[in-house]
Amino acid sequence: MLNLFYDFFVVVLFFITFKLYGIYAATAVGIIGSIAQVVITRLFRKKYEKKQLLVMVIFLLFGGMTLYFHNPIFVKWKPTILFWIFSLSFFLSQFIGKQSLIQRIMGHALEGKTEVSKKVWHRLNLAWSLFFLILGAINIFVAYHFTTDVWVNFKLYGIFSAMLLFGFAQAFFLARYIDK
Repeated sequence: MLNLFYDFFVVVLFFITFKLYGIYAATAVGIIGSIAQVVITRLFRKKYEKKQLLVMVIFLLFGGMTLYFHNPIFVKWKPTILFWIFSLSFFLSQFIGKQSLIQRIMGHALEGKTEVSKKVWHRLNLAWSLFFLILGAINIFVAYHFTTDVWVNFKLYGIFSAMLLFGFAQAFFLARYIDK
């Protein structure tokens, strides 16, 4: 849970900066924040988190295009690109390696407490893939059909709430497999 808040810290910085100074300042803060997040993680955990590196690269690319072309649509595409990469990663992980991505992520937390079948992991993995696919589509819909202010609010409140709710649904789903 703490990781979720750490991951959303840059989103919160983006949100606050947007409300105070606008989309271009928020984009610059988001780029700097994602770089800082990678550096801080490297300093304290002595490793690079692949997800943070991916976020940083996509933020540098799409945020950089937003600043260079002075067009916010590029930064609005960033979450969609990320979510679709996550969706594809979850989906493809079912065919690559011995464990699906969700099993690799969650398996350690449940080790020794449960016996979850490969079929259950497969369903959960597909659910995450579909979740990210839909979340990316919703993000781009909001980006094109609503104001930048509405999109920024959706980015913070909507996406964070969706992730939290889906995470709780996953926990509820897995709870029936945990030994009492």
